[in-house]
Amino acid sequence: MTVIWINGPFGGGKTTLATTLQQELPGAVLFDAEEVGFLLRQVFPGKYKDFQDNPAWRPLVAEFAVHCHRENDGHPVIIPMTLLRQDYAAEIHGAIRVAGIPLQHLLLHADPDTVSARIDASIEFPDDEARSEKVRGFRRRKLPVYTEAYDGWLAADAEVIDTAHLTPRQVADQALKSIGAL
Repeated sequence: MTVIWINGPFGGGKTTLATTLQQELPGAVLFDAEEVGFLLRQVFPGKYKDFQDNPAWRPLVAEFAVHCHRENDGHPVIIPMTLLRQDYAAEIHGAIRVAGIPLQHLLLHADPDTVSARIDASIEFPDDEARSEKVRGFRRRKLPVYTEAYDGWLAADAEVIDTAHLTPRQVADQALKSIGAL
């Protein structure tokens, strides 16, 4: 089938959608590209503030996605990952496509006020408010970067699902339609 890249703002519902798609698409696997970043942080501690800036991250993510697709007998590989730099997205997505694997780039979008409200309401670590606030702070700082990417290139590069007034189920149904599974 395909690689399904789910993009969007930090805290925008990518993981929720990815988990739902994995449950509803027979044979689908979930690949968290962030895990590649965590591995690289162990190898190169403190060298890169954002692991996406590590030149090894992008080709490793692409190669892993290709191998997941092949190992999974062509069933969907779902990758929920915020990519806000056009050159990074082009490098990863291009490498997957050059390998002959179709890639569908879905973008979960909502206006900045909606995303801000969702960030403010999120509780990532119920037992650790300080840690949750650290995550919320990161997401708040990245929101203007997301908005700039959306206006600059992202909306034109991906199939946009406006989530502002949708339930998670409605988002999943739109995503399933977008990938031809409904």
